[in-house]
Amino acid sequence: MRYVIIGGVAAGMSAAMEIVRSDESAEVTVLERGEVYSYGQCGLPYVIGGVIPSIGDVIARSVETFREKYHIDAKVNTEVTNVDVEKQVVSGIQTETNQPFQVTYDRLLIALGSDPIIPDWEGIDLEGIHTLKTLTDTMDIMKNVKEDVIHVTIIGGGYVGLEMAENFTKLGKEVSLIQRGEQVASIFDQDMAEHIHKEAKNNGVELILGESAQGFSGDKRIDAVITDKQSYQTDLVLLGVGVRPNTSFLKSTGIHMNKQGAIHVNAYMETNVNHIYAAGNCATQYHIIKKVDDYIPLGTTSNKQGRIAGANMAGNTITFKGIVGTSIMKFFNLTLGRTGLTEKEAKRYKLPYEIQTIQANSHAGYYPDGEILNIKLVYHKQTKLLLGGQVIGKKGVDKRVDVLATALYNQMSIHDLLDLDLAYAPPYNGVWDPIQQMARKAKA
Repeated sequence: MRYVIIGGVAAGMSAAMEIVRSDESAEVTVLERGEVYSYGQCGLPYVIGGVIPSIGDVIARSVETFREKYHIDAKVNTEVTNVDVEKQVVSGIQTETNQPFQVTYDRLLIALGSDPIIPDWEGIDLEGIHTLKTLTDTMDIMKNVKEDVIHVTIIGGGYVGLEMAENFTKLGKEVSLIQRGEQVASIFDQDMAEHIHKEAKNNGVELILGESAQGFSGDKRIDAVITDKQSYQTDLVLLGVGVRPNTSFLKSTGIHMNKQGAIHVNAYMETNVNHIYAAGNCATQYHIIKKVDDYIPLGTTSNKQGRIAGANMAGNTITFKGIVGTSIMKFFNLTLGRTGLTEKEAKRYKLPYEIQTIQANSHAGYYPDGEILNIKLVYHKQTKLLLGGQVIGKKGVDKRVDVLATALYNQMSIHDLLDLDLAYAPPYNGVWDPIQQMARKAKA
């Protein structure tokens, strides 16, 4: 059986390794447009900030390891430009030599991930304007952030924007963040985002909210960002306005995609075209709470979907059970966690809901060095089923978010939270965990 995988990072290599484990006679070819395989993209901001000492620390396995130890034909600098679904042929360009190539497949996995959105703004090609997605992007930023770069402007207040605001600050840069909406971190409700705004201010990050970037000015190199309201002087720009699935080359294949370009897959990671699978940040994910195919590109899901795709390609039946939209990030001294639906999402889906909010201690109140946890739960007004939770604080955020994510996955009600046997000792918790305190207050 000849397996071809397009993309050599999270989903692609999780699939490749699963195929190798499952099919001893497998011929596995991976087509990677870059030069590095299997690296942790989520660690890149911390490489730039110096928290992670070397860029090599985020590389899980080298290309040579895949080739020599696992006998995977791991190709580099191979840009795929077409898939012939009738002849089962993948074709493209070897970018180092500019030579065309063709590879035939019995089973094909599309795992090319997503690319940063680069708006068609005036001055977008000026030097000093960056995106952050790859190791090359990381090295370019590190070369460009020199002593003469005093001020950095970040456009977009999502994961990358917030993490890079912290890491540029660690490098001693003045940082401004422009967000077209009235809050950063739109995956949180406005009332929860206020804690993030306060933390930004406390750490010297200027938030410019309610303004839309429209272009840049400069002579060869960026010197100002132009918004719909005014102009801001700057020495370097990081674009963090979102990502889109890297699937434009598939338009003529008949593969079904959503409006964002994410490939529709079923629970087996199959597309609507025979023998073609998709996984990771170029594919949809079934959302258990929303009960729809969603697009929330995260590394955890990419690895899971890749493993499941590889297993099914090799003949082992495994299904992807879905997501509940769990994520967490560090922002200076705060940890920001969420899972399930926010209040604004519950409104968007026209669900009857109620909320509970609390400020609670991260552990027993009499034990020293406790920190405040800000928690918000959303649950169904009639059924009391938990719909989502948001937690922001300095300690114990990950513990509560993971408990809530597990409860959501198992479709528990807010009252069911009272019955959970959660760990307790004064340095870690109170006898009633904060989320159980909230459950006690919920209406019967």
